[in-house]
Amino acid sequence: MRLHRLTPILLIALLVAACVGSAASPSAAASTAASVAPLAAASAAAGTEIQIYAAASLKSVLAKAKTAYEAANAGITLTVSTDSSTALETKIEQGAPADVFLSADTANPQKVVDKGLASGSVVRFAGNRLTVIVPTANPAGITTPADLARTGVKIIACADGVPIQKYTTQWLAKVVALPAYGADFATKFTANVVSREDNVGAIVAKVGLGEGDAGIVYVTDAKTSDKVATIAIPSEENVLATYGGVVIKASRSADAATAFLTWLASPGGQQTLSDAGFVATT
Repeated sequence: MRLHRLTPILLIALLVAACVGSAASPSAAASTAASVAPLAAASAAAGTEIQIYAAASLKSVLAKAKTAYEAANAGITLTVSTDSSTALETKIEQGAPADVFLSADTANPQKVVDKGLASGSVVRFAGNRLTVIVPTANPAGITTPADLARTGVKIIACADGVPIQKYTTQWLAKVVALPAYGADFATKFTANVVSREDNVGAIVAKVGLGEGDAGIVYVTDAKTSDKVATIAIPSEENVLATYGGVVIKASRSADAATAFLTWLASPGGQQTLSDAGFVATT
């Protein structure tokens, strides 16, 4: 008797369940997929770290770029390591875990491309100019770039191969043809070099401490220290430093790394660079 009384109830329950299941199957599945997809994308983006190897002269501006980029891209973290471009290229060649390489020249990132270690070609993203720096007290009384050839002036420079030194060499080759400098200017300048550093940041630091009378650095680096004053190099004598970047092929976050480098070369990144004193590459 009890079984007979329960049968209609069971039938009604089964019918209700079948109706619910039938109504939910196509649309509910689509709704579930739609809600999961954004979560999956968010999960993939969350916690993405981009390891950036950058020229020492980019240290200050990349701190500002990091703040701006992370604020606009939730879940992305930029970790920046700086040194001379030459040293960083060597580290990448040896397998250092970088995602993006930002160099103060185009030669070093091109080496990475030529060795098959980059994804894509070199992206030119910034330009810079040279300036002479002296300690704020200017004990050597330097007033023009030509004074760097005076006997007894102590110049802090960089090692050969470092981009700032390559640009300095280009500048020397350019000014020796000018009457204000003279054909022997480069020889006298080189004789006054008392120290060769690993990167441009070290030149700024040493000159700021008074360990040298002068040095040649990028305009942007001079702006980062209140312990140095600048002696401008006239535009017609100056040299344009061109910065290039590449995404490293072994990157575990290649898409995110590419997006950052693209942003750096876009109007948003260019504004950040311009505010720091960098100039266009053309």
